[in-house]
Amino acid sequence: MPSPRRLDDLLADYVADFVSRNTAARMLKQALDKVGVGFWPLADHVTFRTDDIDRRAEEFLALGYDYSETLSYADWFAKVYRKPGYPALFIDQAYPDERGKTSIIPGWVAAFGDRTLHHIAVKVENIDLAMTRLSAAGIRFAGTVVGKKGGPLRQIFTVPEELQRQAFSVLELAERHEGFLGFSPPQADGLMQSTVKKSPA
Repeated sequence: MPSPRRLDDLLADYVADFVSRNTAARMLKQALDKVGVGFWPLADHVTFRTDDIDRRAEEFLALGYDYSETLSYADWFAKVYRKPGYPALFIDQAYPDERGKTSIIPGWVAAFGDRTLHHIAVKVENIDLAMTRLSAAGIRFAGTVVGKKGGPLRQIFTVPEELQRQAFSVLELAERHEGFLGFSPPQADGLMQSTVKKSPA
């Protein structure tokens, strides 16, 4: 039987790795550390990219996460896993048939593997204010906010950090209302499309 802290330690390692290589996440963590909050309590969900969702999920299923739902898009799909008290786990992959030929996910997985996070979403009270403050500190955002103002879910990605001259990781801001804990397929696809083009030099 795994140690009760095994999942905490596992997620802490993935988050620390992500923060060490993502400027926006590092800046946010430093600000939150100053008031004793820390980055982790604001994590809404964490996202892995892979070429085999079921295989990739095994590590977390063994530690108490349960399958929640499948979301389908034109050239990729995702499965969501949940465990009370922890951020949702979002794992995505391209379809393994012809539908997946146009997906950006296989190229990302080929470059970086599936043992590192593509993004972490952090919960914010006011996404517009958060963007204003982070923009003033030099953080750039990809596209515009996805989701209607006043709606249950609004989201945006930062411009991707680059590694090996390829788009690598993004920080997501997520503003939730009405107790909505799910994901909106059109919004998730809009976020995916916001990072298709390489960030400007």
